Amino acid sequence: MKSTKSFVYGVLLAVLGIILFSSKAVMVKLAYNYNIDALSVLLLRMLFSFPFYVVVALWYRKRPNNASVGQKDYIWLFLFGFLGYYLSSYFDFMGLVYLKASLERIILFLYPTIVLLFNRFFLKKPISRLQILAIAITYFGVVITFWGEVVVSGSKTYLGGLFILLCAISYAAYISGTGWLVPKFGVAKFTSYVMIVSCLCVFVHFGIMSEASILGYPWQVYLLGFLIAIFATVIPSYLVSEAIKRINSSNFAVVAGIGPISTIILAAIFLNEHLTVMQLLGAIIVIVGIFLVSYKKHKSL
Repeated sequence: MKSTKSFVYGVLLAVLGIILFSSKAVMVKLAYNYNIDALSVLLLRMLFSFPFYVVVALWYRKRPNNASVGQKDYIWLFLFGFLGYYLSSYFDFMGLVYLKASLERIILFLYPTIVLLFNRFFLKKPISRLQILAIAITYFGVVITFWGEVVVSGSKTYLGGLFILLCAISYAAYISGTGWLVPKFGVAKFTSYVMIVSCLCVFVHFGIMSEASILGYPWQVYLLGFLIAIFATVIPSYLVSEAIKRINSSNFAVVAGIGPISTIILAAIFLNEHLTVMQLLGAIIVIVGIFLVSYKKHKSL
């Protein structure tokens, strides 16, 4: 009974975290209306997020880890911080320069299939025939949706799609790794450490590569940066970590089906984005494919 209640609670946390994460793309697109570049928006996201993660990390610093943590675990933590919320976020923000927010979420939704493949090749977890079929269905749906956008928006869509695909790959690596590393540190400590690493990576990247000033933008940009940081970064990052701990990464992929749906709705409301009939068909195929990807794992619970 206790495990069932924990699983249900984990699902609810996952749903809330996914919806909040989905709002990020919409707010980033709104910020781009003020002629700000992707790296500057990402910097604002991390600048506003950083103090919260530092405070939580300091609060939990003296609490013992849940398991023995060695030097290699900290190396993995740094790697996942680099991949999960720095590199994937940078690719994501760059992709949003060229793509609709709704299309970004549909392509990014490939990451559960990539998690499955990572688990197969690195963790030696078997893939059923149904899951192989589901992966094929999912990619077919993405191709339909993506091709529909190429017809509408032209060749720049390819570049945006490439960035989002790289985002999906790097985020999938993060999700695959957190399944075994989160329990060692505990949710709050692990999430705070990972996000501090990500923030520092963004600060270094901006300091080395950007010639733009972060000052002088309209107040709306800083408000959006703050909202992205708190409601689309800080809060969902802890929710997702706790959800993965409770329901594991494979079942998290099932719940993630709500991501594209929520983004499509939010993009229609705030950005006046509308998908074509072919793109909507592709989105439905993708969502069905992802549910099938984790059907066997989910059914066993």
